Amino acid sequence: MRWIVDGMNVIGARPDGWWRDRHAAMVTLVHTLETWASAEGVDVTVVFEQPPCPPIESTVVTVAHAPAAAPNSADDEIVAVIRADEHPDDLVVVTSDRALIERARSAGATVVSPGRLRAQLDVR
Repeated sequence: MRWIVDGMNVIGARPDGWWRDRHAAMVTLVHTLETWASAEGVDVTVVFEQPPCPPIESTVVTVAHAPAAAPNSADDEIVAVIRADEHPDDLVVVTSDRALIERARSAGATVVSPGRLRAQLDVR
């Protein structure tokens, strides 16, 4: 099972003041996903709208971004990842974005809410 996380959608699902330091929120999400992915033995890709600056490195989680920041650019990148995968039915996309939910399901992936992922992450 491979998880593709709509990074800013998951971060934005919890009003914990993330907007005061967007980069710190991104780093925190990646580190939390690393812990979870290692414990669960799952493959995780987190997709952001633009490259994190400074870059966020991980040896556990793939940190990806859209080629150019624009409205829905992360969504487009996520759909491209799904379509490029030989087994889209093995993919789980984490988002609450209605348009992305439709696109991901149409491309063959399963979709879960940020709340469901957060519940798993909070157990750690």
